[in-house]
Order: sequence, then C-alpha cells, then structure tokens
Amino acid sequence: MATTTLGGGCFWCLEAVYDELNGVTDVVSGYAGGQVTDPTYKQVCSGTTGHAEVVQITFDPAVISFKDILQVFFTIHDPTTLNRQGADVGTQYRSAIFYHSPEQKAIAEQVIAEMTAAGIWDDPLVTEITPLDTFYAAEAYHQDYFANNPFQGYCRVVIAPKVAKFRQKFMDKLKA
Repeated sequence: MATTTLGGGCFWCLEAVYDELNGVTDVVSGYAGGQVTDPTYKQVCSGTTGHAEVVQITFDPAVISFKDILQVFFTIHDPTTLNRQGADVGTQYRSAIFYHSPEQKAIAEQVIAEMTAAGIWDDPLVTEITPLDTFYAAEAYHQDYFANNPFQGYCRVVIAPKVAKFRQKFMDKLKA
C-alpha cells in the first residue's frame, strides 16, 4: 500500500471522489502544512494556522498508480486559483500535493509539467508540491461527510456535481 496527501479546496469534495476510486482503500479528511499542533476545524477555517484542508489517501499501487491519483486530482479542482476553490477562499483551500517520497515528488512535477505543456488551462498552475510534515485527522463528523449528508445544501450544490463529473470522466476507474 501507498499513501499520499492532497489539498484541493474543501476536503469533503476530495474525499467523496476518492472514496469511489478503484484501488483506494482509505480516505481520511484532515489538515496538513501548518504550524499549529493538532488544529481544530475552527482554527483551520480562521486561516491563521497555515494548514490546508486535505485528504490522506491510502491506495494499492498495483491497482491504481500515483499518476492516476493525480489525474483525478487535477480534474476535480481548479489548480490555477491561488488559495481558493469556488466560494471557499483562504490558504486552507489551496491546491497542494504533500508528497510522501521523492518518487511522488518527481511524478507530481512530471504531471504538472505535462499539463502545463498541454495548455489545458489558460492560467498557470499554482499547486504547491511540498513534503508532508505532519497530517492531523479532522474531527469525526468530517469523515465520510458526503456519504453521511447527501441532502445537505453544500453537498447537493458543490460536492454532487464534482462526484458526477468524476464518475463520467473516470467510469472505468470506479469501484465495482
């Protein structure tokens, strides 16, 4: 098994998608990249801790590659907006890859270079690539948020369309 940690806006959105990806065995919403030990959601939302909302993904590289994990990542969020995703604004919503190994760093740099060369976006990618220092799991009520709250307003308006886009584009990579 392998692990990676990604930030691309609200962790509920990322978790909802990666939970459905074949080869992914666990997704935990949490916080990374800041300077406060064991931060709370309220602290992270204040934008003063330096943390990003992230998901830590455990996956089987024999089933899905890290490059494929990143292909999904760059499809389900906008990596060209600095410190925001849609209406969510602040450094806690930044686009970030917190790599767990030199190999992950190299693959992330390669994927970003390929996407930049392909001219997929009009604006430059602002995704940070940084080593994971410490991951803090978010409070229990954040785990499996979309699955547990599918009719909540944010889930219906923001998360459900991202999940639908993911399912359409990556139908061949969904769990059975």
